[in-house]
Amino acid sequence: MLEEKSKSSISIPQKSSFKVSVLRIGHRLVRDDRTTTHAVLVSRALGCERIYMTDVDDEIKNTLKKVNKRWGGENEFQLEIIDNWKQIIRNWKASNGIVVHLTMYGCLINEEIAEIRALDRDILVVIGAEKVPKEVYFLADYNIAIGNQPHSEIASLAIFLDRIFEGRQFDRKLTNESMRIVPTEKGKNVIKIK
Repeated sequence: MLEEKSKSSISIPQKSSFKVSVLRIGHRLVRDDRTTTHAVLVSRALGCERIYMTDVDDEIKNTLKKVNKRWGGENEFQLEIIDNWKQIIRNWKASNGIVVHLTMYGCLINEEIAEIRALDRDILVVIGAEKVPKEVYFLADYNIAIGNQPHSEIASLAIFLDRIFEGRQFDRKLTNESMRIVPTEKGKNVIKIK
């Protein structure tokens, strides 16, 4: 928590102006390309503007380019491969952003999400592919648990993003798509745009 205050005194902005980015620390080479791709796709689909990643194969960037070309989003979502995750966190905090670390050891999301949203400041969500360095727990403004049980970082990211955006992420339209899904009750309906 940034500061102690009564949860009932928190006012939630009707339409939040904050932006959310994700920092994923680490990459387990043996099994992680698919999981890394899922971290990117979940971040993109659920409203983030950027994901920073360390130790990633360049093929992940190529996959995102293909997805953005087909489904839109090259102007709305970026993948940035970085060397120094600590510098990303320091820069984020220096620009008045909030750092939220998703960990099963943190405070429960239901107890903190309204406060985080009410701050109406840009959010950097930190997830780990492997054991996160202890320093992250102290650099973060919030250590948030989706549940205090072992779980996937991708699942916790999806739940956090849905809670922080309150479902409004699905109203966002991505630009320059060549294909678009038409929601349908049964079957698939995809139309070509270009």
